[in-house]
Amino acid sequence: MASLGTAKRLVVKIGSALLVDRDTGAMRADWLRALAEDIAMYKSRGVDVILVSSGSIALGRGALRLPAGALALEQSQAAAAVGQIKLARAYEEVLAPHGITTAQILLTLEDSQDRRRYLNTRATLEQLLALRVVPIVNENDTIATDEIRFGDNDRLGAQVAVTIGADQLVLLSDVDGFYTASPASDPTATRYDTIRDITPEIEAMAGDAGSGLSKGGMKTKLMAAKTAINAGCAMAITQGFPNRPLQALEQGANCTWFLPKDDPQVARKRWIAAMKPRGTVQVDAGAAAALSRGKSLLPAGVSAVSGDFGRGDPVTITGPTGAALGAGLARYTSDEARQIMGRRTHDIERILGYPGRAALIHRDDMVL
Repeated sequence: MASLGTAKRLVVKIGSALLVDRDTGAMRADWLRALAEDIAMYKSRGVDVILVSSGSIALGRGALRLPAGALALEQSQAAAAVGQIKLARAYEEVLAPHGITTAQILLTLEDSQDRRRYLNTRATLEQLLALRVVPIVNENDTIATDEIRFGDNDRLGAQVAVTIGADQLVLLSDVDGFYTASPASDPTATRYDTIRDITPEIEAMAGDAGSGLSKGGMKTKLMAAKTAINAGCAMAITQGFPNRPLQALEQGANCTWFLPKDDPQVARKRWIAAMKPRGTVQVDAGAAAALSRGKSLLPAGVSAVSGDFGRGDPVTITGPTGAALGAGLARYTSDEARQIMGRRTHDIERILGYPGRAALIHRDDMVL
């Protein structure tokens, strides 16, 4: 059984209905301050925390006094532009008293599908976490159109969890778990405590029970769960309206946990191993020995590069005799790798004309 008490890297998705009062359109300030206490508690334990937060359109809508009902795309984008400032400021104000710095990251589906943008997003998030910052992630509603939208922050939360290798994802919802049917319409519906396999029968049970402010129903949560557990990340659905919902979840509040078969690192390495390589990087004996000790591959240890690959593409790693040692994701293009192979890290900027990453293949992106 997963437990927030064991989390190392935690993604928390927060829906609009939790943040914004449905009747007044105002921020639920007391609830947000209580959530900040939860976040501070996990940060004090050394847990990396990333928030995926809705709310910009709902907040902007109130500020602009837009009418009730569906908004035109241009109105939604304008509301998002106004509301995003309010949303970011609100998180900054509630977390600053706990000594926590926040950052804003706005993404679209296109960012996760484009390899270069995906890698840049991952690198930025990793650096923010290394600096003990809490990133606040939201869909970039100001520029997103239907063809480049996630469409809901349940799936965005799962994508962020996969991107940064989180071991736990929590969807704070208006329901306290996954039920056999909608408990609002079926009094015989029962809640699952844990789900290990998302079967067709489970999928058939998902309804579209979302709140008036939320875009995500149970179907989108199941889609998020599939993405998360396939990447080795456990996911919980739990009631978010009470104050300090994360503490409540850790102390046994009703929820449903979706459990992965592997941890994030194992799942990631299995994914890398299954990819078709776009090229080959040959290493010398010293580098081969370093890799066997769990080190990253530096340009100095590379003796030959073949193939045509881009940054983030999979490559085969071979030893001095040409025998395959493993595979990994390149942090440089094939042209760049040829220019810097055999060279020291401090020479990279002089050779390429810009600062580069120390490793040609990082150990986290490698399977031997």
